[in-house]
Amino acid sequence: MALKGTLKDFGIADILQLIGQQQKTGILSLTNKGESVNVSFKDGNIVRAESTSRNRKDLIGSMLVVANLITESQLEFALETQKRTLQRLGDVLVGQGSVSLEKFRGMVALQTSETLFKLFAWKSGHYAFEVHEVEADGAFTPLRAESVLMEGFRRVDEWPVVKKRITSDSMTFEKIKELPPPALQKDDFDDALDDAFAEEKKEINKGEFQSVGDNERRVYEAIAPGRTVTRIIELSMLGEFETSKALCNLINLEYCKGIAPAGESSMPGRPSRVKTLAGALGRIAVSMLVVGALLFLFTRVDFGTFRLGGSGGTTYTDPAAQRFASRSQMTRLSTALEVYRLERGSLPDGLSQLVEAGIVNADDVHYPWREDYYYRRDGATYVLLPPLR
Repeated sequence: MALKGTLKDFGIADILQLIGQQQKTGILSLTNKGESVNVSFKDGNIVRAESTSRNRKDLIGSMLVVANLITESQLEFALETQKRTLQRLGDVLVGQGSVSLEKFRGMVALQTSETLFKLFAWKSGHYAFEVHEVEADGAFTPLRAESVLMEGFRRVDEWPVVKKRITSDSMTFEKIKELPPPALQKDDFDDALDDAFAEEKKEINKGEFQSVGDNERRVYEAIAPGRTVTRIIELSMLGEFETSKALCNLINLEYCKGIAPAGESSMPGRPSRVKTLAGALGRIAVSMLVVGALLFLFTRVDFGTFRLGGSGGTTYTDPAAQRFASRSQMTRLSTALEVYRLERGSLPDGLSQLVEAGIVNADDVHYPWREDYYYRRDGATYVLLPPLR
């Protein structure tokens, strides 16, 4: 199978899903604005992900040093040994006793996950998949493409919430109070990476970020005066997203507070007084425009054309209004169908199964119409249309 094209036409999620479902073996090469990533597949599972344009700080040796797992001198000695013996760096470091095999594998998993999940932010670029034999890395546990997809979607959904609190990599933090005693104590380094690679995902409290888990405890221990987000990411060994999310949780639960860099807002998510005043004036101006528009419409719209529908939702009898709302609703349903396919391995026989699975609400399968949307499964594809009237 030769597969190539642009990410605008065929997104990273579609590519991973296709290769995983067809259980292909080969290398997927992706390029975007000078960046290049190679993802190796074996029988549809991801066995390696490497950035060919990786910065020095993202190399496995440098990651071990900044995480305080090895020293600079140990890394330099291992690199010299590697040149002489042509052994893998991990084998050298473990052999000389600089780091345990478990911690090295954990760092390899972290490096791979950071490379993979950054791809979900790519909106443009080119890809090419070539089928040929791939050698699996013994230090890395293969990942199912479906698991990577679900984790990638979760991160994309939650990043905007995290960024409202963690507004800069240069932010520092101050502890406010101690964490409560843990219910269960975990000592294994690999447990800190469970969220990124678990086949069965943990509940996330509906995205409300209101729980203290292992990640929050690890990040809390890494907080110190003057220590930035970047440094906490390096020390926690959880990666950028999981560390930032844990910091967001700790701020929300008031176990610590964020201190913005000089010149920025003193609290993440809270703008400066100048920005606040400018925003208020802007909102007043917009409000005046909206009120004027509403007054204009009030004298011209027959409000009898709108009425509340059954089942608690709003139903419009104005066909133009219905079509307008229906376009965005059908996009939501299409996304829900793909989520169902990823979770269950096939499309549902009817839209009611999306409701039973808890992916959408009962109103979603017909809003803004009284009748349900027309849905027909056709093998691996489907037809989704407004109600046939």
